[in-house]
Amino acid sequence: MPLDKKCRPSSAAAKMETKKISSIFSDVDGLAEVCMAKGIGIRTEVDGIPPRVAPLGFSAHLRPESLERDLLRQEKRRHSLALAGSTKSSVDAHFTADSTNGLCKLKTEQRVSLENLKKLQMAFEDMEMAGTSMDLKHFKRTMKMCLNLENIKDSQIQELFMKIDYSGQGRIQWDEVCTYMQMESIEKEKCTQFCKQVAFTVPATIKPLGHGEPILKLHSTPDRTVVSLREDGTVCYWSSKLQLKKSKHVFHERPMNRKPKWATDFILMPQYNKLLVGTGEREIQFFEMSSLEPYCQISSLETVPLQLDYCYTCPDECAILYGDAQGCVNIILMTSVGEMLRTWKKFPKVENVPNIAIDTAALCTNVSYIRWKVHQDWVTQVKYLKNMEAVISTSNHDASALVIGCVQPSTNVEHHLREVKEPCCEGKPRRAQPRALWDQTIFTVPKGVTTFDLCKKHNLLLTGGMDRLVRIWNPYVPGKPTAVLKGHYAPICYLYIDTGENHFFSVSMDNTVKIWHAIDQTCLFTAHPRASLISGDISAALYSPGVNTLYIATDSVAMLSLRTRPKPQPRVVVSHSEPVLCCGYSEEFRQVVSCTEGSVVKVWNLDTGSQVFEFGGAHGLSAITCMTFDPEGRRLVTGGRDGCLKIWNFNNGHCLQILKRDGACDEICDCTYLKVHRNMFVMCAGWSQRLDMYADTPDGTPYIQKPQPYWQDDLSRGHKDDILCIAQCPPSLLATGSCDGEIIVWSLASGHIQSRFLSPVTGAHTDTGLDRSVRCLAFLRTRTLHVDYPSAACLISSGPHGYVFFWNVLIGGRVFAKFEASKFKLQITKVTVTNDDSKLYSGDEVGYVYIYDIKTYALHPEHKKPKIENYWRAHINGITGLEILDNSLVLTSSTDCTVRLWTVCGEFIGTFGQPEAWSLHIPSSWKHPAVPYDILIDPLSMPSHSSLDTETSTKDIIHKQDQNKFESQSKLKSPPPFISDADIETEVKSPLCPEQLGKRLRHEIFKNASQFPNHGGPKAYHTLKYFDIAPTSAMCERPDLSLAGTDPFISNSLLEEPQQS
Repeated sequence: MPLDKKCRPSSAAAKMETKKISSIFSDVDGLAEVCMAKGIGIRTEVDGIPPRVAPLGFSAHLRPESLERDLLRQEKRRHSLALAGSTKSSVDAHFTADSTNGLCKLKTEQRVSLENLKKLQMAFEDMEMAGTSMDLKHFKRTMKMCLNLENIKDSQIQELFMKIDYSGQGRIQWDEVCTYMQMESIEKEKCTQFCKQVAFTVPATIKPLGHGEPILKLHSTPDRTVVSLREDGTVCYWSSKLQLKKSKHVFHERPMNRKPKWATDFILMPQYNKLLVGTGEREIQFFEMSSLEPYCQISSLETVPLQLDYCYTCPDECAILYGDAQGCVNIILMTSVGEMLRTWKKFPKVENVPNIAIDTAALCTNVSYIRWKVHQDWVTQVKYLKNMEAVISTSNHDASALVIGCVQPSTNVEHHLREVKEPCCEGKPRRAQPRALWDQTIFTVPKGVTTFDLCKKHNLLLTGGMDRLVRIWNPYVPGKPTAVLKGHYAPICYLYIDTGENHFFSVSMDNTVKIWHAIDQTCLFTAHPRASLISGDISAALYSPGVNTLYIATDSVAMLSLRTRPKPQPRVVVSHSEPVLCCGYSEEFRQVVSCTEGSVVKVWNLDTGSQVFEFGGAHGLSAITCMTFDPEGRRLVTGGRDGCLKIWNFNNGHCLQILKRDGACDEICDCTYLKVHRNMFVMCAGWSQRLDMYADTPDGTPYIQKPQPYWQDDLSRGHKDDILCIAQCPPSLLATGSCDGEIIVWSLASGHIQSRFLSPVTGAHTDTGLDRSVRCLAFLRTRTLHVDYPSAACLISSGPHGYVFFWNVLIGGRVFAKFEASKFKLQITKVTVTNDDSKLYSGDEVGYVYIYDIKTYALHPEHKKPKIENYWRAHINGITGLEILDNSLVLTSSTDCTVRLWTVCGEFIGTFGQPEAWSLHIPSSWKHPAVPYDILIDPLSMPSHSSLDTETSTKDIIHKQDQNKFESQSKLKSPPPFISDADIETEVKSPLCPEQLGKRLRHEIFKNASQFPNHGGPKAYHTLKYFDIAPTSAMCERPDLSLAGTDPFISNSLLEEPQQS
């Protein structure tokens, strides 16, 4: 059974999963029809287009807003304070659309079956034979009749018609329908494969080994250290990068006349810091993991332990398993493990190792020894399953290739335990007991099983063996595998399931490594020995999920690192995995399109924020730098760093046309659609410093089109540096800005230069290395075309240090106004204006969006700054896309890999691609009043403070506070403590002081002489506080620190001394 297939095909849940019903709205269509039949929410059509009303024909009072929001989110209702009651929607009534359109309905083309296609084909053929074209009216009727879907909406059929009729001819043919559906299916498959892309870094990193016995097994510790064991007993500790950390031979040295001891397998006991090694002399030896010194051993096993396993079952309880050469599975259950191991360490030593026989160990009260006869051949792998309390063992015997059995018998426990212990007491050889049929599940596999892996989370069992096949099983259905994967040409020796990524790895004896997708059972990557450079006979393999690395031991140790995509930070929602360089809005389909540096195009639903479609590799490995839509909004034009323009049907990823020059092509920075003399053209500009113009042919021929001849002024007097931006003002003006700050206004009718001017340098910034590039331009079209504003500024451009310039292009290019649009004095990357040219929206390099009122600004030359209405931070990096949608919404994109939607008031609606869908007409489904998490934690988003605005260190601030404190204390109200001799003489001669009182006057002189003079504050030693030393006894009692009161290093004498004076 495939991964995540938890329901039978006949169950209701499986039917819903098969049909991919995305919402419970799909199940209430019949109820909607009944309500419409009763007159509830009846819709009327205007010009064949159905109006947008309440979802599914329900009136507004039949479905509360809270219920609608919870249905959109498809989760339980939240018992918290809702903001919908107090928040007024700033969105126009146009956005109170049907929230279920595109969210809760399947696409029309997704409902088409093979029989429906045949009926649809016959209908098209009949229309062609009758000489009638398939227009929208006939297409609606034909689709309803052929699909047998009475509840399908006309708007959905109309949307499909417009997607097929991308050229806007108003009619379609059968081959266009087939092409659209086939290309959509192909691009979806490509997108799926692109999302599954995974690979190892080849060639592998190889660590040579010295001469010696082969490596038997590899294991990893919790700290990601790799432990290897050779057949001669050499244990090596490796770092995750295969740096040797430690190596030691653990077996006791024997005389030359005795055969050396050899190892069969090993396992780690990290909870007890022990390493277990099985030997060829029927022993299991315990070693300290840290020092590799022998601790104790269990000897006198029935036969040689070939495979070992260990499981920490409960606190201070564990299970030790080993499979032997007789096909038996031996289980040692231990409680009070730490105490038991310390007891065994006190036993008599054999070859300098404390030794205990298995029969003696089985008699201990904290040990249970169970031996099952499972296979007819030696055991190739054994594993204890803690969550199932079962044991899986494999062998090369066909009839018992893999067995899942219980640890202890389920019935007659006392009888079976008595049977096991009685021979041990009598000194007879122990016999293995077979399990009952109901205590085990047997999987029969031809040629047996050499390796396996199990994922209990997805009920997925993998087996591999000598027949070179990877079989996928449901562990509860042993009769037949759910899938058999072919591709290896040698016996399979290792399998591992990566549950988190839905991948599993297989390694064969010819050193071939494959990565498979667990759900689709498809091979995603193959590392051949010639590419990985792994040579020799493979002896062990290990995949470490902590470092995403596969280790293979042959004559050397090889390391294959898994190439993974960088994951976003926790709690940070991104729309793409690469920086977004441009975005746009198609009003025809109410969809948002975004393009990235990785040449990926994604289509989003504006009403919900969910992804509709995606296709990658649009310009190969080159980034998409600019984009635009055709006038009807049905085709997408993209420009890339490869110097090509491509026209797309972005609803199915079909490339309709390629526009490029001959020879080497430079990067394209901007593109736009133009209408010249009733002809449509696509114009682009970039690093070539020229304006390339391509004719837009409705039929899309030729497929690769060359540009039109250059304008003469462009060749002789055009730009001298890279052109960065283009702006047009129909019907006759075009403006271009270059990297050197030059702006040229062109006449579309003649191709001549109408005016040219250079971005000025402000007085405060006159440095020679100033970046004067013009990154964005925008025309004020109402002023350009209005006769009442012949001398007003009608062109906006960005400049250095966050300046925005207003130009009058009709009188030769004069700056009417300029101001700093960025509060951080950073360059403006995008500007746009509303349809009535009353508001200016600008975005800077740190992600801030500013809104200025320019309705009456720059009608005449002026020096004031326009009124700023609002500003907020939309991204943490520079803004690459900024659009106003119907004067109600703001669409932004940035190099921080996000595309976000806002209201004009700065309310955060959401990030495209977030898990929860929003609805534009339900404000409580928006993220507002929350802000994006990455903006919240960014240091630049901190509030402004005087201490933060100046470059002052913390030490200076503290010193200033102390100085102010000392100055306030130095202002004494009493007379100065020192009186000079002149003052005394003057006071004596004064008539107010008789001579007989001189004695008292002398007393006043020395009254304050015993006090320390105050010269503006206490000295350092004045701040020290002292205490009387308490008498201590000879017993050295613990001192009572409470006598000190406060901290002795923080003195309060600064406040006490002036008061005492």
